[in-house]
Amino acid sequence: MKRWAQNPPSPARVKFVFVIIMLCLALFAYEAFFGWPDALTPNRTKGGGWRP
Repeated sequence: MKRWAQNPPSPARVKFVFVIIMLCLALFAYEAFFGWPDALTPNRTKGGGWRP
């Protein structure tokens, strides 16, 4: 933020950063409301390793 205050970015760069932040918040909200899909959770094998 210090660098942005000393040398302000272009409006397009500011929009890009806010879009990225909004995507992260949307993914967090989706996971909070619907939970993590079981298909994406790895399973442990008998040998102690991970199996997809």
